[in-house]
Amino acid sequence: MIATELIEEAAYNLMFNASIRIPSDYENGVIGMAENEQGELSAFVLESMLQNWQAAREDNRPMCADTGLPRFYVKAGNEAQLAGGFVALEEALRSATARATHDVPLRPNRVHPLTRQDNNNNVGIRAPEIDYSFEPAADWLELTTVHKGGLFGTDYRMLFPGDGIDGIKRFFLDTMIAFGKRGLACQPAIVGVGLGGSKDTCMVLGKQAACLRVVGDRNPDPEIAQLEEELKELGNRIGMGAMGFAGTSMVLDCHIEVGYTHTGGMPMSVHSFCLSSRRATARILADGRVQYRSDPRWFTDFMRRNSLSWQAANEHLKQSG
Repeated sequence: MIATELIEEAAYNLMFNASIRIPSDYENGVIGMAENEQGELSAFVLESMLQNWQAAREDNRPMCADTGLPRFYVKAGNEAQLAGGFVALEEALRSATARATHDVPLRPNRVHPLTRQDNNNNVGIRAPEIDYSFEPAADWLELTTVHKGGLFGTDYRMLFPGDGIDGIKRFFLDTMIAFGKRGLACQPAIVGVGLGGSKDTCMVLGKQAACLRVVGDRNPDPEIAQLEEELKELGNRIGMGAMGFAGTSMVLDCHIEVGYTHTGGMPMSVHSFCLSSRRATARILADGRVQYRSDPRWFTDFMRRNSLSWQAANEHLKQSG
């Protein structure tokens, strides 16, 4: 039985890790970009960010003044047992958010959309957001917190089957150029693309692709993986680099997630994660141990299954592997 107190403490620690310590995969990617960037101002921004992340670790302070909108992604093993169930889980996550907002501290960004009421703790109606997924034959609970900015860096378009790959590339380039020229994102960033599903699913897939996969990770579908590489290359050839200055360092990586969609359409969403890519994960084991890491490992074979039952998909994976 996983205790509610353990869940809250793990979530609280995650919020410190996410806001202060840049994930190593992202930092190493920016180091590589800084070594190759020829644009003077872009190179200056990249070096400044590397120094800023080091200072954040040394001072134990948030790496960015805007600490974003905290949210949680929960992956529950099918055999996991939670004291108090999922209602207690959500209460623990809300309590951890309020405590961390005061203690880290995080900027209390959450307000009522009309009255602008601020509870001063990043907790409110539908805040923080909590998304769920599940994993067969597991008895652990995984928590991932992501602190993503909530203002810009997202776009959506309903494409059609006839638009094809060229239409996907065109919308991707339109979006990257708009982000850079209008200051709607902090580059370089991991860019997530959602393809398919209904409109809301498409948006969710793109955001998760940006926030929950690490630099260098590739979709297991070879065709999708190739498109990820092509979009990344295109994004870095438009003449804009870090923070929209001239350069070649706009897209640190591109991740694509797909969902089956209506036969007449091809919805697409594009999401730019923050230059301060704030994410952290903890696996809470049934025996009370907690394992921390920066790779969410959110997208699993189970989540991407394309069969009626998981058993059938699992047998196919064994045979093809």
